[in-house]
Amino acid sequence: MTETNIILFVVGLILFLSVMASALSRFGPPLLLIFLVCGMLAGNDGIGQIGFSNVPVTYFIANLALAIILLDGGLRTPFKSFRVGLRPALSLATAGVLVSASLAGAFIAFVLEVDWRYGLLLGSIVASTDAAAVFSQLRSTGVALNERVSATLEIESGTNDPMAIFLVTFLMTAIGNDAPFQVGTVAIELIQQFGIGIIGGLTLGTALAWLVARIPLVEGLYALLIASGGVMAFTAINQLGGSGFLGIYLVGLVIGNRRNQATEHVFRVMDGLAWLAQAGMFLLLGLLVNPSQIWADAVPAFLIALFLIFIARPAAVYVSLLPFRFPIREQGFIAWVGLRGAVPIVLALFPLMAGLPDAQFLFDIAFAVVLLSLIIQGTSLGGMARLLKLEVPPEPEPVAAFALEGQRGDGYQLLGYRIESASIMSGAGAAPLHRLADIRVAAVARRGRLILPKTGFTFAFDDLVYLIAPNQARHELARLFQGETRDPITQPNRFFGPFTIHADAPAGEFARLYGITLNGEEADFTLGRLVRQRLRRRPVTGDEIYLGSARLIVREIADGMISELGLQLVEPEAEREARG
Repeated sequence: MTETNIILFVVGLILFLSVMASALSRFGPPLLLIFLVCGMLAGNDGIGQIGFSNVPVTYFIANLALAIILLDGGLRTPFKSFRVGLRPALSLATAGVLVSASLAGAFIAFVLEVDWRYGLLLGSIVASTDAAAVFSQLRSTGVALNERVSATLEIESGTNDPMAIFLVTFLMTAIGNDAPFQVGTVAIELIQQFGIGIIGGLTLGTALAWLVARIPLVEGLYALLIASGGVMAFTAINQLGGSGFLGIYLVGLVIGNRRNQATEHVFRVMDGLAWLAQAGMFLLLGLLVNPSQIWADAVPAFLIALFLIFIARPAAVYVSLLPFRFPIREQGFIAWVGLRGAVPIVLALFPLMAGLPDAQFLFDIAFAVVLLSLIIQGTSLGGMARLLKLEVPPEPEPVAAFALEGQRGDGYQLLGYRIESASIMSGAGAAPLHRLADIRVAAVARRGRLILPKTGFTFAFDDLVYLIAPNQARHELARLFQGETRDPITQPNRFFGPFTIHADAPAGEFARLYGITLNGEEADFTLGRLVRQRLRRRPVTGDEIYLGSARLIVREIADGMISELGLQLVEPEAEREARG
């Protein structure tokens, strides 16, 4: 028992110290890098001197952890984001991975002077972005990106594993059997991976969502039901020859978008499970590697990482997004967020488990590339977003939300909002709430006292107001209670301009008012239609066009259509061009 206690204590201590060290992430280092480094420090070459080299156990735990992480990512992806980012994300997840793997493979074969099949194998291992790394870093940076960019990145990272896994397994088979490539076999295998993954994920996700909505359980058990059901779906889809990673992501997507009183409890628990999965996986992967071996291969790994970051990934992004008219700034940021994480390391375990020659060398190079990617790219995401001017004001949210039992669907919730300094609710009564239907003030918390408002009650700054309201009204209520932010970049009036215009306003009248010349039939358009026509792509919040001395910014989207625009008056376009 003493040995068991020691092992459990060491595991708890490593995890405890890693979580405590995660406080450093606010100063730049990604959380996943911290966990990875803690694992390396605890390993055989580090101060912990823990000798761990069990590849099958690592592979098993890493697959389970990735399944939980992808399930959690799917749960948090709204369908509206999925509609915005699906097509470009799928292009990145297929063509993008193939282009990146091919370019990286050719470069690796040249630099390392190895057989081109080995070069392509290593290129395929490090070609895909990692869901854990992307999900974690985008949320921990605190930077709000426009929906087109954020949705594309998250969906890509959740769906690009099938292509990478397929390429790795196919190349290992070709190398092991010394067999030539057959295009027909490649196409059939790829269609099978994606087809079974998509059909299985949507079907099993729908069945699990139906079950969750109808079976009565203790609150904490709903998350375990979803997690266990998701893992069963993951294994079943894998067994059928499909992509379990894609399937479990879609299971989460279906369940997360069928909100009910059960799923409200799930997000809190799943957040903890996802963090535990990430921490455990990266700690274990850190234990598996020997830093001395990584250091010996540092130079080629550094060259490969730089090639991936600055050449292969940007080229893949450009080719994949060419049909979708992404602005060059957005392409640049998507290229920069090609984070490598656990997936390349897990894929590098495949050759080790198969006993492929030089498998340990491939693993060491892949691990070093992941480290460099997390250091170079992961620490600079927030700064890069601001440099490329892609940061938008964050979507306002309630400070607290509680589901009301005994109802299905979205229904009503108990929502809590704090009255900020510039809110029109400060010093007002309930009149501003009357323009919204079905809103009831339940209670107000003021300086430690709970108040039940009566007729004539006046709200004050810093009150915490609890409302019973339909779930679909939560964002509009949040904007009502929201005040000015301290950051001038993300302050709504600074970002969108001092004036708000309804998208149904006639473009011709607007043009006459500001002395703007429109083209052809544009004078007969509404402003919303005009903006969409000029953008030539699906609009998202933060998109902008210039009309003479007017800068029109998309402020709000409703049902896929522009509903509100912000207006800033700027110097005329001719003068801007003259100044360069």
